Amino acid sequence: MQLLNVLMQAAIDLAPIAKMAAGLGAAIATIGASLGIGQIGRSALESIARQPEAAGDIRSNMIVAAALIEGVAFFAIVVCLLIVFL
Repeated sequence: MQLLNVLMQAAIDLAPIAKMAAGLGAAIATIGASLGIGQIGRSALESIARQPEAAGDIRSNMIVAAALIEGVAFFAIVVCLLIVFL
């Protein structure tokens, strides 16, 4: 029972640090997603410039990849916000 009390006190003492880390995690997820989508856009534009006849296929693949990256980023942000507010 004594060990449980010590662990609970440690969890209470570290709660502000955990919330700050969750906010930092949300920021990192957002920055990573924006860099990933920027990389996709740049690569797609280069590909379309080299092969204009494949623009439709490249554009649709770019949109699917960007949607997958956004989905992962939203999931990471929601998890971080749940840590902050719960």
